[in-house]
Amino acid sequence: MCTKITIRKSWIQILFLPVLVLVSMTSATAQDLTVTGKITDRETGEGLPGVSVVVQGTSEGTITDIEGNYKVTVAEDATLTFSFIGYANQIIPVAGKSIINVSMDVDVQALDEVVVVGYGTQKKSNLTGSVVSVTGDALKKVPVASVAESLTGRLAGVQISTTEGSPDAEVRIRVRGGASLTQSSSPLFIVDGFPVSTISDLSPSDIKSIDVLKDASSTAIYGSRGANGVVIITTKSGTEGKVTVNYNSFYAVKKIAKTLDVLDPEDYARWQYEYAVLDASEEGDYSSYEDYFGLFGDLDQYEGQAANDWQRQIYGRTGTTFSNDLSIRGGGQKFNYSANFARYDDKAIMIGSDYVRNNITLKFKNAPNDKIDLNFSLRYSDTEINGGGANEQNEVSSADSRLKHAVAYAPIPISGVSLSDDTNEQTSGDLVNPIVSTNDNDRLQKRNNYNIAGSFAWKIIDPLQLSTSFTVDNYNYQDNRFYGVTTYKARDRSPAYPNQPSALFSDRKEVRLRNTNTVTYDVLKGELHNLKVMGGHEMLFTQTNELEYEIQGYPVLFSADEAFKLTTQGQSIYADNNFSPDDKLLSFFGRANYDYKNRYLISAVYRADGSSRFKGDNVWGYFPSLSGGWKITEESFMSGLTKWVYLLKLRASYGLAGNNNIPRGQTVQTFESRNTTYINDVNSYWAASTIMANPDLKWETTETKNIGLDFGLLEGRVTGTIEAYQNNTRDLLIRFPVAGTGYEYQYRNMGETENKGVELSLNGIALDKKDYGLNFNFNIAFNRNNIKSLGVMDELVGTEVTTGWASTQIANDYLAQVGDPIGRMYGYVSDGRYEVDDFEEYDENSGQWVLKEGVVTSDGILTPRPGMMKLMDLDGNDTITIDDRRFIGNANPKHTGGFVLNAYAYGFDLTAAFNWSYGNDIYNANKVEFTSANENNQYRNLISVQEEGERWTNIDWNTGELITDPAQLAAVNANTTMWSPYMDRYIFSDWAVEDGSFLRLNTLTLGYTLPKAIIERARIENLRFYITGYNLFILTDYTGFDPEVSTRRKTPLTPGVDYSAYPRSRQFTVGMNLTF
Repeated sequence: MCTKITIRKSWIQILFLPVLVLVSMTSATAQDLTVTGKITDRETGEGLPGVSVVVQGTSEGTITDIEGNYKVTVAEDATLTFSFIGYANQIIPVAGKSIINVSMDVDVQALDEVVVVGYGTQKKSNLTGSVVSVTGDALKKVPVASVAESLTGRLAGVQISTTEGSPDAEVRIRVRGGASLTQSSSPLFIVDGFPVSTISDLSPSDIKSIDVLKDASSTAIYGSRGANGVVIITTKSGTEGKVTVNYNSFYAVKKIAKTLDVLDPEDYARWQYEYAVLDASEEGDYSSYEDYFGLFGDLDQYEGQAANDWQRQIYGRTGTTFSNDLSIRGGGQKFNYSANFARYDDKAIMIGSDYVRNNITLKFKNAPNDKIDLNFSLRYSDTEINGGGANEQNEVSSADSRLKHAVAYAPIPISGVSLSDDTNEQTSGDLVNPIVSTNDNDRLQKRNNYNIAGSFAWKIIDPLQLSTSFTVDNYNYQDNRFYGVTTYKARDRSPAYPNQPSALFSDRKEVRLRNTNTVTYDVLKGELHNLKVMGGHEMLFTQTNELEYEIQGYPVLFSADEAFKLTTQGQSIYADNNFSPDDKLLSFFGRANYDYKNRYLISAVYRADGSSRFKGDNVWGYFPSLSGGWKITEESFMSGLTKWVYLLKLRASYGLAGNNNIPRGQTVQTFESRNTTYINDVNSYWAASTIMANPDLKWETTETKNIGLDFGLLEGRVTGTIEAYQNNTRDLLIRFPVAGTGYEYQYRNMGETENKGVELSLNGIALDKKDYGLNFNFNIAFNRNNIKSLGVMDELVGTEVTTGWASTQIANDYLAQVGDPIGRMYGYVSDGRYEVDDFEEYDENSGQWVLKEGVVTSDGILTPRPGMMKLMDLDGNDTITIDDRRFIGNANPKHTGGFVLNAYAYGFDLTAAFNWSYGNDIYNANKVEFTSANENNQYRNLISVQEEGERWTNIDWNTGELITDPAQLAAVNANTTMWSPYMDRYIFSDWAVEDGSFLRLNTLTLGYTLPKAIIERARIENLRFYITGYNLFILTDYTGFDPEVSTRRKTPLTPGVDYSAYPRSRQFTVGMNLTF
């Protein structure tokens, strides 16, 4: 039973009388043909007043009167669009007819919108699980580089974040927070029915719809792969009718959005002098300073000197993007087709860095009769990424060395230090020239993927349908890295071939085969009862081969291109070929959907998965779910409220989903081929893997509970959903350290996590006129996670909770502890700085300051001296030790969300998309490194928070002498606020933890669609031009480059770190959409 929309004629007369008079005055324009007719509700037969009747492609038209009648004068070959809130639009060609009557069907704001669920589709009005959707039409007006990027801020409970600003930066998708501790929390991606590992290679313009399944009643049909949510993407297909050609193109320019302020040349030279004097007080000599910078009396030579802005030189070029997309679609009753080619060409803001992606998609559908459907698709993509940097010592961030040294490199030439060499880090305090570092090493990444899929559907009898599909997916990834003669690796890491170039090659190939067979049967189909059942079987087979090898000893003058092509000109150091065990998944599943009077809904799902990643009795995992819904507005007691409340549906669900996301072969002992590196007579041998086998591994299981309310108000002008959920994941697959066994770690099932939260989505239509309108989309999500158990442990420590950016100076800077959330930062609590009053005196003999009795000492962590950072003694023993560390930050936001405003008026359209995060902390590791100086980074520059007048100083700048008089030292620093940069080591304290909350204007687009009267002579159906700005505006208190960042993330346990991230750009785009 469909929802009715009741309209009172008295209300209609008052509302539409002025409009009708106005229309009657303007509708007599001389045209080729006068068309009349009546618009009625198909079910009741009653006339519909106020229906918009518009000539397609123009703003010309009329509206129906109080009886549903209309009259409009149009060209004989025109097409009319009939639209009214609460009803499905109808598009009818005039074709010379003078009378066109239309019966309209109720379709209250996508009440019967079809969404894609596991192995099928379902009316949105009948959904009982938690699914959020966005259509390609909602995304197409804003040009983006990737599919994931287009979803930012649009879907409640789906957090989209970009780890940094590089062209190939990871776009991280988390559905309701994710559940795993040490394994990936990424959702399962399904493209046209086939699971894929990434969606970064898809063309955004080829997207028809995106549906995200969030609870187990929706994801259980995918069994072992659905524990972290499922993202289902459907690409566009051919349509019946004339051939349609679409061409979309845009060109963009971009610049770095923000740089960090650093010390100017004079202040830099003065700080170097102070460092040398402080160091000499311990070591007894600062002649190296005079060799580099001259005598103290010559410091004024640096006053007003221009600085080398290394950040601008590395990241300051004007980047450009040129994107082109061409599609051809058409077909008839029995056959349709779709062809798409897209090219995305991006020159990034970093010198020597660019990104190119090509996509080709072909889709065919053939229905030789009303019983059989045949489908075939071919999808190919290739991506090439140049630059990004090969010389990263930790290979975690794609711009590690670049950003670090672009900020910290000396702003002035230093005597004896050549700008044309990479500078020995040990003798020059890690002073690495960023230009040389960028030019003398290179990285070339190539990715190509092809996917071939075919399906056959046979309607054996009217209620019974058999479907089968086959898919082949082939993925190849090459990563070649070149280290030139001046780089750290060539100089210090190749003792067999010192000061000669080297190269590292990696080649990964993966082939996946899939076969799915389903049977669908409409058991009951009637007014009262409807029951549809589906059963299926699926097989997945994955084979992976990886080859990695290193070549050293290339000729000194070899370039990257020569090294990549002429590998025989160097010496092979090692070759490692890894054939992973074949990954096999065998599944059986079923689903039953029942409704009574289209009012009471029940859905049950069951899936059994057998995975080759487990052994014995643990091979099979079983994942059931049950959900129900109640359409309250279908009840008779709601009939008088349909004008105000047209939709009210309560739903609830419970289910289990699984996860087998661990590397293959963890249940059996594996071996590796090794050799003694750097010796010419290489001695190869077999050795046991560093991973201990665990034959008892079993499925990680997530139990979800969800309750939701879908509502629609004011005749479809306001729609929305509010949901609450609780997810418990048990038998967590954790990488567990096993020191003392001869192995590094072992995968184990241990522990339990909990995610719970509330989500709200709102869609509203503020104005919906023929020539102008305004609508909005708003969503907000609150998520809390908690570690409920870690098995035999109370906390997880070691490398899994260590970012490692500062090597051994900072140990585990995160801590996973039972009862606490994932992502809590662990460090010291700052207590300002040591003041002169904290010391008894300065001992001239020892050159040390003597602390007063009762003042906390940090000796062993930092040497106490006036102006040194001071830490809180939290365990009360008057000495700072590692036991004084505490939780000092939480990377989890209190809530995230976004809102989109859409407006149109007389051919113009405006879209503004905002997203935000509130309450999360950021671990600003850059701030720690760029405000500290020790023997390993003496000659680096500092950021401006440590400029003169802000930082503590120990020098009498009148004499150049070290101040040892307490009164004078206190007076000199009376107005300073920062501690001295002179440190023994890096210290992670709450000072480096900043509020990462932000509100960003992500995109702003203004478009204009040319009137059809102008373009129809050129046989153009639609032509739109637009301009778009990206990252135009951000509100935040964060002092780093950008608050949306997460580098150095080895596992989900260490989110929210900002260290050497590729800076984000601000981009301006011009483009067009053309349809023939």
